[in-house]
Amino acid sequence: MCKDVTIFGRKLNGLVDTGSNLTLLRNSTYINIDAPPLNQTNTLLAGFGFSRINVIGTFDSEITIDDQIFPVTISVVPNSCTNYDLIIGCDVIKQAHLNISPTGVKFAQILRPSDNANENFIMTISDGSPTFDIGPNVSQRNRAEVEQLLLTYTPKKTKTVNIELDIALTDDEPIFHKPRRLPFAERDIVDAQVDEWVKNGIVEPCSSPYASQVVVVKKKDGKSRVCIDYRRLNRKLIKDNYPLPLIDDILDCLQNAKIFTTLDLKNGFFHVAVNERSRKFTSFVTHNGQYQFRRMPFGLSTCTSTFMRYIYALFRHLISKSIVLPYMDDVVIPAANESQALEYLKIVLEVAYDYGLEINFKKCQFLHNAIEFLGHIIENGRLFPSPSKTKAVINYPDLKNIKDVCRFLGLTGYFRKFLPSYSTIAKPLSDLLRKDSLFQFYAEQQTAFKKLKYLLSHQPVLSIFNQNSPTEIQTDASIDGLGAVLLQKSIHDNQFHPVFYMSKKTSDHERKYTSFELEVLAVVEALKKFRIYVLGTSFKIITDCDALVKTLSNKELNPRIARWALYLQEFNYTIEHRTGSKMAHVDALSRPPHCMLIQNSVHLQFLKAQQADDQITTIKTLLETTPHDNYIVKNKLYKTVNGTDLLVVPDEMQANII
Repeated sequence: MCKDVTIFGRKLNGLVDTGSNLTLLRNSTYINIDAPPLNQTNTLLAGFGFSRINVIGTFDSEITIDDQIFPVTISVVPNSCTNYDLIIGCDVIKQAHLNISPTGVKFAQILRPSDNANENFIMTISDGSPTFDIGPNVSQRNRAEVEQLLLTYTPKKTKTVNIELDIALTDDEPIFHKPRRLPFAERDIVDAQVDEWVKNGIVEPCSSPYASQVVVVKKKDGKSRVCIDYRRLNRKLIKDNYPLPLIDDILDCLQNAKIFTTLDLKNGFFHVAVNERSRKFTSFVTHNGQYQFRRMPFGLSTCTSTFMRYIYALFRHLISKSIVLPYMDDVVIPAANESQALEYLKIVLEVAYDYGLEINFKKCQFLHNAIEFLGHIIENGRLFPSPSKTKAVINYPDLKNIKDVCRFLGLTGYFRKFLPSYSTIAKPLSDLLRKDSLFQFYAEQQTAFKKLKYLLSHQPVLSIFNQNSPTEIQTDASIDGLGAVLLQKSIHDNQFHPVFYMSKKTSDHERKYTSFELEVLAVVEALKKFRIYVLGTSFKIITDCDALVKTLSNKELNPRIARWALYLQEFNYTIEHRTGSKMAHVDALSRPPHCMLIQNSVHLQFLKAQQADDQITTIKTLLETTPHDNYIVKNKLYKTVNGTDLLVVPDEMQANII
């Protein structure tokens, strides 16, 4: 909800934000208005995702909204914190009675000051109609027209396209499973979902020789979702390699635009029919019967290509004119100005109306000056890397000890061939690794640390994704975190360059997982992060967990692994094992220093205790000349058990470890 706000005679665009305690002003806006000097402050704000925001300074002023004057202390914040000139916080909202409707918010009256803030914070919701994410700078006239378009949109299918899901298998041997035994509570969930699908014409009863099992998966919000386990069927599917649009071409079109609209199709796959010959392959069994899909289901590896074929058939005449730019299930409408953006939106909605497309307006953006798409920020004709793209590297914590330096140099050193003068830049840090060197982290070391992080997050190290280049995802996991790097081979130097880094700290619950489960989780989280790039293409997953590829092929999996395996089945990948010593760059992302501080002393104790243990010393000496399948030396002695390298515990530490 946006409001015109007047301050020092200047009219600004303000966002009414009940989640902000303070009223905030962009630094660039502060510079351009006749505001008083700032008062210094040490205030630290908590931003989205628990990020921290330093307030530049504050000043006291009065602002005018709907002809009402509000005294307020305004906090000036960096431009990166908000796209709005002004955030109207609760310190202003609590002084007024708000009347909120689909057309906007009205500051209806000033309330008398009171010590009870809750009594001052009054909102009146005048209508239950939905609200829409419309750009903050859109004129009131165009805003009202967009809202009217969306409020009156009701799809009515009057046209069809000759695109259906056609399934072809490598052989004719049927795949048939008995119904999976489900808890009684999950049976009710399955029954309700199947009944809804039958009612809406999504599935129909059948007697097919094929049958896959049903799985109930918990979503993040706690709700349950019914999925079909098509893993065995996917192994026999002949791939539908429909060409994806070139990301470079899409970005070129978006760079020339100033206004953007993004659309999200609701239940997109269900818009596509399954041809009658292929329906038997989609069959699934429950405790109450056997059914097959009439509309395209989720989980089949060929569905993504078919869906892209369907979208292109609908919007082909608009795609050729760059009015619509689809990529997977995201649709962008770029425009040069507001008027053109509104015109294009009407054209696209007319097509969507004719073909009966349901649109999830809650997830759409309309007439914005900037959007995030395909790992980039597009704003005002310029293209920037998305902050999330290199967050794992840029936010790498400060180095506290020699172990931290080793890990950071392991990460940066892997890409040293792409960094100009790497050895010179890294020298202040690498010198700390010399024998008998003291850990002294001064300005010289801090400069090297910051410069390497900067170089790692900018071209030429980070490349634009190319669907035609060989692609790898390298993953690693530890009890403390998950790490991954998306890499592609360059046609210029035939080397793999990073496109995206991913690093995620494990939750308290995830820390209880087995080492194998953590390795699978690292793959799943990496694919969620890199999905927009790799879905619909073939790629390699590189891991140092040798058992991963064998276990995922097993028929019986524990519920957690089975749920993850369902997510993996829509991707076209192969898994390759690579020893951990060759993947230090990923290891550094899965074990960042802030996770390792407590463990460093334990590892030093291990090293000293192993060195004092005669039996371990003897084994390490033998391994120098005679390699062994079950033992490996990586500074300390490890024993390989089921593909996992486990530390050998010296006698003197066994009681403490237990």
